[in-house]
Amino acid sequence: MSHDPYDADRPLLMHCSCGRHASAAEHAVAELKTRSEQADVEAESRQFVEAALVKALFPQDAVRRRFLKAVGRGTAMAAISSVLPVASLQAMAAEKGPLEKKDLKIGFIPITCATPLIMAHPLGFYSKQGLDVQVVKTAGWALIRDKMLNKEYDATHFLSPMPVAISLGLGAPATPMHVATIQNTNGQAITLAVKHKDKRDPKDWKGFKFAVPFEYSMHNFLLRYYVAEAGLDPDRDIQIRVVPPPEMVANLRAGNIDGFLGPDPFNQRAVFEEVGFIHLLTKDLWNGHPCCAFGTSADFIQKNPNTFIALYRAVLNAAAMAREARNRELIAKVISPQAYLNQPETVVAQVLTGKFADGLGNVKVVPDRADFDPMPWQSMAVWMLTQMKRWGYLKGDVDYKAVAEKVFLLTDAKKQMNALDLAVPEDKTGGYPKFTVMGKTFDPAKPQAYIDSFAIKRS
Repeated sequence: MSHDPYDADRPLLMHCSCGRHASAAEHAVAELKTRSEQADVEAESRQFVEAALVKALFPQDAVRRRFLKAVGRGTAMAAISSVLPVASLQAMAAEKGPLEKKDLKIGFIPITCATPLIMAHPLGFYSKQGLDVQVVKTAGWALIRDKMLNKEYDATHFLSPMPVAISLGLGAPATPMHVATIQNTNGQAITLAVKHKDKRDPKDWKGFKFAVPFEYSMHNFLLRYYVAEAGLDPDRDIQIRVVPPPEMVANLRAGNIDGFLGPDPFNQRAVFEEVGFIHLLTKDLWNGHPCCAFGTSADFIQKNPNTFIALYRAVLNAAAMAREARNRELIAKVISPQAYLNQPETVVAQVLTGKFADGLGNVKVVPDRADFDPMPWQSMAVWMLTQMKRWGYLKGDVDYKAVAEKVFLLTDAKKQMNALDLAVPEDKTGGYPKFTVMGKTFDPAKPQAYIDSFAIKRS
């Protein structure tokens, strides 16, 4: 029933505030569409896409610059066309070439990490590119992986380490996958059951049971990192189990787990249900860390280069809108309904705006609790690989840079990113900026030394 007067999660409104739409969600869609047409984000996204493809050819920015300065733009394009695979050439050259495939299925897990991918649907960003897209709500990450491998989905919302793992054959047959954009940065938290309010020190968590959404996830890697820094062995002193995000709050309520490091909105939903509290936001461990990604298979890009570009444009347009704080409350109205997140609007709004109750009696204001910076820095992939190696998921020698550059399609389009008001750090590293995780600098040029520096590890 769309206007149930006894549903505490829904406002009792028969129409929107302006009276021209059937619901507040429809009003929000109309307003966001108007805003999207005011900004010429599509042209910028096109340049971003082309830059991404060139960057895939020239992962080291210095090499690209020397090449272009030596031969000039026209000669460079001609030279590239003589050596590029046909599909990559078509993808780079096409502005709006004929779409190889228009009817697409894109998988997503109902979490706020997928905001750009989800909102692109009701806002018409896919249809504007000539695509007829079904965004398909999916129960868990293993199912996302399997449907991508079986080609039931054309593209998907990934956990950002998943394309790395699948490309390497970890947990699935080795199948080349690509990260086109990071869907979100930050956007996770450690949530504990209310009975543990007096156990805020992770040193006291021995014997605790925690949930993460998938083995190959930033959630798993950050939880392991955090407890290991506190002196606990994540494989011996606590239990970590895989639980689909939509089931985390129910498991916390039932006492099956003591806490979870999971995606939003489920951290906030646990507070809303008064069964949990937010121990910390993962941005406090690594501010700006990647969480989820938008990606597809190398095979799909090769066979459908123009379709891939169209998808890329749509998602980038949505990410540009999602980054603007003024849009966040409206976006919450758009993605909260049953077809998408199926969450109380107030829960989603607290996540996206960063003004939230923490379950400990405080109202926090953290505007970058969740962000949507699409830059897939290759050093992020190297960090993920170090954690796979550290905890024994990945055996033998690893060519960190080769894997990172194959999977993460990075662009150096700073001009385009700045035009979209996306904060891009000054980068003189060719795609390998350093990061700080829990006060410790990660140098992507020295991955093995980083692994060796940890007292608790499997390798």
